[in-house]
Amino acid sequence: MEKIFKTHPIEAWLLIIIIATSAVLSMLSVQYFTLVNAFDLLNAISINVIFAVGLLVVLISGGIDISFAVAASVIQYVAFYVLSYLGGGNWFIGIIVAGALGIILGAINAGLIHYFRIISIVVTIATFNIFFGLLMFLTKGVYLYDLPDWWANRIIIFEHEMANGAWAELTLPAVIMFGAISATWFLITYTSIGRQIYAFGDNPEGARRIGINVVAVQFIAYGWMGMMAGIGGLMQAHFMQEIVPNALIGRELDVLAAVVLGGATLGGGRGTVMGCVLGVLLMAIIQNGLNLLGVTPFAFKAIVGVIILLAITLSNISFVELRAYLRMKRGQ
Repeated sequence: MEKIFKTHPIEAWLLIIIIATSAVLSMLSVQYFTLVNAFDLLNAISINVIFAVGLLVVLISGGIDISFAVAASVIQYVAFYVLSYLGGGNWFIGIIVAGALGIILGAINAGLIHYFRIISIVVTIATFNIFFGLLMFLTKGVYLYDLPDWWANRIIIFEHEMANGAWAELTLPAVIMFGAISATWFLITYTSIGRQIYAFGDNPEGARRIGINVVAVQFIAYGWMGMMAGIGGLMQAHFMQEIVPNALIGRELDVLAAVVLGGATLGGGRGTVMGCVLGVLLMAIIQNGLNLLGVTPFAFKAIVGVIILLAITLSNISFVELRAYLRMKRGQ
């Protein structure tokens, strides 16, 4: 256990907090520790986890992207018309179409950041407004309900009827979530480009001097984010069985808070898939617990704001430095 705390301190603490929080919630609400609630929680976090692993890659590279939620909404509409033209397709074709569209939008962000030397937060604020403005202008805010069959009817991977008549269902987005987690973990852990993304995020100038292809790093990082935004948007529409232009607006802050809670820093060069997933899970458990206890959802928004504020404050302080500082303060 001590070795885990030394090698993965943030992940270890998050796991402890998740277990403790779950124990408290199980005592406060009899509905918490049920298979139905567990599957509902897993289905609910799937979209945010897909977004989060994409954002993780961008944060590791030293950038930030707050346009992905709007990009996902744009892709929902474009993918709908493309799939309708193809006769509806299926979920596999849908993922390919949505992922490809996402890569294109991610490449736009990467191109603006690299070739025009504009900082990522400025670029993604701009594209956030451009994408959303065009989406609302061209769609006139019209909701779409007449979706292809596989999209309009939830694909249930596993289901179980409980003694009280309720059904515990595991849906397609949860399975796609595990695929996104595995693919991102492989990218940043076992590929050369993954190591280059870490190196560039940790020390951009040093990475350039040793010959790392900066263009490739940025286009792959933002392209990965775009791909995950497209897939996440598709899964969200499939799960909700409708396309609403502003349904995902605001999701970017929840995802950002969860990823930085999981150990990724706004300074780049740090972050793990496990920490990212645990961060999303903890945020979801808190929100789920507040809902079960009947607490206003605005309380959760306040928690998100605090986490983002702390992330910005501590973005240039490593865990080791923070621990050393706290020890010094206790010794005074």
